[in-house]
Amino acid sequence: MKSDCMQTIICQERKKDPIEMFHSGQLVKVCAPMVRYSKLAFRTLVRKYSCDLCYTPMIVAADFVKSIKARDSEFTTNQGDCPLIVQFAANDARLLSDAARIVCPYANGIDINCGCPQRWAMAEGYGACLINKPELVRDMVKQVRNQVETPGFSVSIKIRIHDDLKRTVDLCRKAEATGVSWITVHGRTAEERHQPVHYDSIKIIKENMSIPVIANGDIRSLKEAENVWHITGTDGVMVARGLLANPAMFAGYEETPLKCIWDWVDIALELGTPYMCFHQHLMYMMEKITSRQEKRVFNALSSTSAIIDYLTDHYGI
Repeated sequence: MKSDCMQTIICQERKKDPIEMFHSGQLVKVCAPMVRYSKLAFRTLVRKYSCDLCYTPMIVAADFVKSIKARDSEFTTNQGDCPLIVQFAANDARLLSDAARIVCPYANGIDINCGCPQRWAMAEGYGACLINKPELVRDMVKQVRNQVETPGFSVSIKIRIHDDLKRTVDLCRKAEATGVSWITVHGRTAEERHQPVHYDSIKIIKENMSIPVIANGDIRSLKEAENVWHITGTDGVMVARGLLANPAMFAGYEETPLKCIWDWVDIALELGTPYMCFHQHLMYMMEKITSRQEKRVFNALSSTSAIIDYLTDHYGI
């Protein structure tokens, strides 16, 4: 676990309490947890472009608690990285609460991943299989609540929906009764991948809840985000791939502006982002603004200096 001046990392933006943001009546724009991608450098970038709340990538709580190496590699933050939610994959209440206690001085809350549909996660008892284990979810939330006494520290869950929506509504009601701060709903079942998102189901879930609900799934522009917010009646929207392709999306840009690309270069270099991650983000960002031939050349670049030379030569900045 790394930070700039870790001992004094108390978040300068902690006053931006996510719960207060959700009750503001304004659209709360959220960067999703993305394995390998929603790390500190990318969170820093999207915050420059009107993102209100960021999640870390999913971190396996058991590894995080047991391994210093895992903590150092999986969780990096700094004073400007707020408000921040740390997402954990967990199937054990004690380990999750131990992980929450470790990160609580450096984050606004934790989120329990109850939505990842990948086979490895479900085989380990993480992710979307938890939507069928409401008692375990309840126990994990209660344990964190009992062990972390920091005022305002949130405990949220991110879920997928059931084929029988009544089961999802029941799960959400039980989670609310247990003390969950808010719920993010990805509007697909665990089996669905590229099928249309069931925004009507998210709307029904929101209508049955008193706590905030965030809508998630296939949002690619600010206009789409506002539309989903209105049709679902939710308190915010969470975006993953749309932000990868255009980190300035929440600021209203239809495609990644050149300034955003150069902001990424500056931030990534300043924070020491590994080359593979640095390059991959640029490939996503430049997808819409480069030709097929340009992509072939750019994607084959193999050093940071080559990338900077390419950007300078082609975009004259």
